[in-house]
Amino acid sequence: MITRRAQNVLYIIACGGRPAGDLPAFVQYAAEHEWDVCVIATPSGMKFLDPEALAAATGHPVRCDYKRPDEPDVLPPPDAFVVAPATFNTVNKLAAGISDTLALGLLNEAVGTGLPVIAVPFPNQMLARHPAFRTSIATLRSWGVRLIFDPERYPLPVPNQGESGNALFPWAAIREELLGLQIGQQG
Repeated sequence: MITRRAQNVLYIIACGGRPAGDLPAFVQYAAEHEWDVCVIATPSGMKFLDPEALAAATGHPVRCDYKRPDEPDVLPPPDAFVVAPATFNTVNKLAAGISDTLALGLLNEAVGTGLPVIAVPFPNQMLARHPAFRTSIATLRSWGVRLIFDPERYPLPVPNQGESGNALFPWAAIREELLGLQIGQQG
């Protein structure tokens, strides 16, 4: 468990893709760079995570659903977001303003309040060519969402490639983008 208290809070949104299984190393990296990390997953994202191990590493429970109205919020308020991986479904729903999961609700609030959002769309090559997806990418960029999406620089998996597609996921680019965030001092 990470015991030091970080000054900024990073919400990592994990969607239902194989790279979500590699999240523990990124959580550790963010914590080492003074982020208090909270993990929120889409329902499909939960299939790829070990919630107990992530909760032990972050000191916060992994959430995937809205809390009950009478329950206290167990997570500190966010200063920034990373969506890794951002699936075809999540990218399109976020661009449409749909908040049918906790993850999307938090992301829509972040866009509305201007919090930094780094999203890493990682559909397969065929889905990346879908007209709705291309429109969603353009919309999110126009809103100021920091997208790490350049299929020529960061190749996308081919359909049914399986776990070997994980090697393509641009974790190094996410780490670099995270280091470049300028978050105001909390007080």
